[in-house]
Amino acid sequence: MAEASKPPAAAAEAVAALDIGGTKTTAALVTRQGEVVDRATAPTPGRAGASAVLDTAAGLVGRLRARSAAPLVHALGVGSAGVVDRTTGRVLSATDVLTGWAGTDLRGRLHELLGLPVTVVNDVHAHALGEARHGVAAGCETVLFVAVGTGVGASFVVGGTVLAGAHSAAGHAGHQPSRYARSLPCTCGGRGHLEAIASGPGLAAEYARRTGRPVDDLRAVAALAQGGDAAAGAVVLLGGTAVGSAVGGLVNVLDPDAVVIGGGVTGLGEPWWQALRDAVKREALPGLDAVPVLASALGADAPLLGAASLAWETVS
Repeated sequence: MAEASKPPAAAAEAVAALDIGGTKTTAALVTRQGEVVDRATAPTPGRAGASAVLDTAAGLVGRLRARSAAPLVHALGVGSAGVVDRTTGRVLSATDVLTGWAGTDLRGRLHELLGLPVTVVNDVHAHALGEARHGVAAGCETVLFVAVGTGVGASFVVGGTVLAGAHSAAGHAGHQPSRYARSLPCTCGGRGHLEAIASGPGLAAEYARRTGRPVDDLRAVAALAQGGDAAAGAVVLLGGTAVGSAVGGLVNVLDPDAVVIGGGVTGLGEPWWQALRDAVKREALPGLDAVPVLASALGADAPLLGAASLAWETVS
């Protein structure tokens, strides 16, 4: 069942935004100033196919428009899981969490369903834009955003614009080699990639390898670490160190004004963060070791605000 917030009594003109993820889909109405004036969320029917996902997403937007106090919803911005062609708005590739998502014409289908101009971007890029334009990195010319959750992704924002890459695939930070991952298998089919050791599932699997005791997920590892379990504590530090080492290398390549870290794994707390920041400083070149490493400030609103900011660019 969808969850929705109550809209305010009055609202300025707005655009709609969608954050389509493997677990849930959230829609929002957002003002030009980046204020979320209403939102609604529903589980993503990922196993039911692309049409079911799009119908759910469009239904959420339609519900918000129907009850909105805004005189006009101008456009729709979408942040979506998968590699998205920013030119065409088509999903180029995606994991099997969303069945049949690859090849989906997000821009065209959502325009047909809602009658709005549509812009589409990958969800990590949307998150990065939200933080760079409205969040903790607002005012920075160059921002490196890294999301550490079920996977590990990244985005580089320059002058308020995401660098999507020649094939719209830039940002796969989790699929760079990491010495901490050894030869562990990665979700992409490769071995020894950062995601295999630093993601939530990767850390849970590492705890099981070290102890012989499987755990349900990262939350179990976090609880064990907080309870004084030495193996869990070591796994938490390993995760932070692995991410920090990779981020330090990226800082050397990109020289950003700031680094922003988000995603569910950041909830492991201060030991994880300290290990990450220490590793960044060890890897960064002299003069770059002082680049600030910041926690994402906007949380779940970041991809909505990022997608909305792209939608506002289409409004004259």
